[in-house]
Amino acid sequence: MKKVLLAGESWMSYTTHVKGFDSFYTSVYETGEKWLKKALEENGYDVEFLPNHLAAEKFPYTMEELKTYSCVILSDIGANTLMLPSQTFTKSIKMPDRTKVIRDYVMDGGALLMIGGYLTFSGVDAKGKWHDTAVQEVLPVEVLTVDDRMEHCDGISPVVVKDHVSLKGIPEKWPDVLGYNKTIPKPEAEVAVMIGDDPLVAFSEYGKGKSAVFTSDCAPHWRRRSFANGKDTQNLEGYHGLADKVTGANGGSEDEALQ
Repeated sequence: MKKVLLAGESWMSYTTHVKGFDSFYTSVYETGEKWLKKALEENGYDVEFLPNHLAAEKFPYTMEELKTYSCVILSDIGANTLMLPSQTFTKSIKMPDRTKVIRDYVMDGGALLMIGGYLTFSGVDAKGKWHDTAVQEVLPVEVLTVDDRMEHCDGISPVVVKDHVSLKGIPEKWPDVLGYNKTIPKPEAEVAVMIGDDPLVAFSEYGKGKSAVFTSDCAPHWRRRSFANGKDTQNLEGYHGLADKVTGANGGSEDEALQ
């Protein structure tokens, strides 16, 4: 069984409630990985989920560790989480730059998928900060240096522009999304799906490895719940199908997925 490392897709919310003279606080921990994780596991993958608060210390520091995974997925996780481990941030101790480890992993034959969100690519207020990292070198798109969110509360329709093996079996008509991260395709990129004038799904090869991007969400936010649940009225397979094809599930291999 092939192993996938999924890093990101978690957050903590802290709310202040004010009721007249009185106030109190509540907090909640939430994750957004379950749709993608379920799709992969149903198709034979062993998925290790590393939420943001754990990724800071537990994301692999070495090539040997990363090579135990067939594919690495970065979803709604900022570059600072991997570039500022506590040993560096609090004690000024040098540590490996894990964005360089990811780049070297791809160049040596690994597979990388970056999924959109408020902290991937450039993200909200450009806090995703992937544009200045070694990971940028092995992405099929250029990450912007400014806030790259394209919000579409009225919905915007993806358009399939290339008959790519990773999208085989997925209908050409996709449901609207509510937003995405704007990127610029590199000259070597294969763009399979566009959204407006920007890439939604793109692929490329670097060294011995391959990479792909999906520039919208893998969970309800920019993704409509019907799409994430695979029940859209437009008869799309939903995110289950897209995750299967892009990451090589459904009996395929990462090599087949990231071609």
